[in-house]
Amino acid sequence: MFKKYTMGLMLALMVVALMAACAPAQEAAAPADEGEEAAESDAGAEEAGQPGEGVEVVMGQATWDTGWFQAAVFKQMMEELGYTVQGPETLDNPVFYTGAAEGDVDFWANGWFPNHDPFLEETGDAVQAVGFQVQAGALQGYLIDAATAEANGITNLGDLADPEIASIIDIDGNGQADLIGCNAGWGCEAIINSHLEMFELGDTVEHVQGEYSALMADTIGRYERGEPVLFYTWTPNWTVSELSLGDDVVWLGVPDDPAVEAVAIPNCQEDPCDMGFAPNDIRVVASTEFLNNNPAAATLFELVEIPLADIAEQNVLLSQGEDSPSDIERHAATWIEDNRALVDGWLEEARAAAQ
Repeated sequence: MFKKYTMGLMLALMVVALMAACAPAQEAAAPADEGEEAAESDAGAEEAGQPGEGVEVVMGQATWDTGWFQAAVFKQMMEELGYTVQGPETLDNPVFYTGAAEGDVDFWANGWFPNHDPFLEETGDAVQAVGFQVQAGALQGYLIDAATAEANGITNLGDLADPEIASIIDIDGNGQADLIGCNAGWGCEAIINSHLEMFELGDTVEHVQGEYSALMADTIGRYERGEPVLFYTWTPNWTVSELSLGDDVVWLGVPDDPAVEAVAIPNCQEDPCDMGFAPNDIRVVASTEFLNNNPAAATLFELVEIPLADIAEQNVLLSQGEDSPSDIERHAATWIEDNRALVDGWLEEARAAAQ
């Protein structure tokens, strides 16, 4: 009985072995091949979806707080592409452009052109301006309080060549009009100084420099006390939310800046008005090497546009005390979600550029 059972078992095993040997090898291997293909497909999709995965980016931002909102928007979009973003670190203009040329910083969102042309030219081909967040929409110029302008017939910066007129806006008692201007190292610093020289105002107008936000807080305080004020500013900027254009303050033209075309400017004392500053483009500036190595980021930089009105609206929040890093990050996140379809389109194109 035992021998019969053993013999039957051996025959059964031989039949199973023969069937296995004769079965098509491709069918047995198919499930493994399909699994591998699926895994490769998933990995490829993940890689395409996160082109910045594993890439650390060093980001800068300008010293003017009105540009920190755009910086936060770009940082969060870069993180959605998978990049690990260090910063943004607040940098003076020369430090950023030199650092980008030397590979110490990869990009910032705060390029102003043509104001920053001299900085960019010094870097040769190592640094590039990319895209147009705001195109020809950033105005700059000189504002004076409307009451002083009207009472004294001041329509142009050149009127301050008259010592009697200039002394009306003298803060420190030295007989010169105090023009609240730019931080040292800003692109506008050189332009203001060139105006004072070009229009022979060096003896009657003093370019007051320091930390712009603090100087402007003091300027607004003086205006509220009924004192004359004269200052440089740009738009978008919280200063023109605090001091209303046309009601509280008005633009002054300059005598004749050959580099700037006189055009109609609302709330300027002259029509047409030579503002002395060409309308600027606000652009991303990045290391050429970084752009070449990161087509997804380069494409994103090319595509993003942020309406001037949205930047101005956020700047009002700054002036109302919502100025902490967490506040600005929240403002940026809110803007992204409010414009989610647009942002997703930019991100989709950026991802496609990396494939």
